Amino acid sequence: MEVVLVTGADLGIILAYTAGIMLIFMISWIFFKPLKFMGKIILNSLIGAIVLIIFNYFGQYTGVYIGVNEFTALIIGILGIPGFFAILLVKLLI
Repeated sequence: MEVVLVTGADLGIILAYTAGIMLIFMISWIFFKPLKFMGKIILNSLIGAIVLIIFNYFGQYTGVYIGVNEFTALIIGILGIPGFFAILLVKLLI
């Protein structure tokens, strides 16, 4: 059985590759974390717009209508159900 010795140069190369791989993971985490957050807001905004459309369909019988635009969809996308009720409350008070 032969023993393999790791010299200083080999150890330096191993450490350099390890540091490079760690750097790639850190940079990808920094770039993809905000994209994931933005994707979640966009998805929630689309769901909010769909909920507003459904609410407006049934709201024609009660006379309550909330306009579907970027602002209302974004508020519902960020705040969720409380955002919907906040917009509804503002609509009923104004």
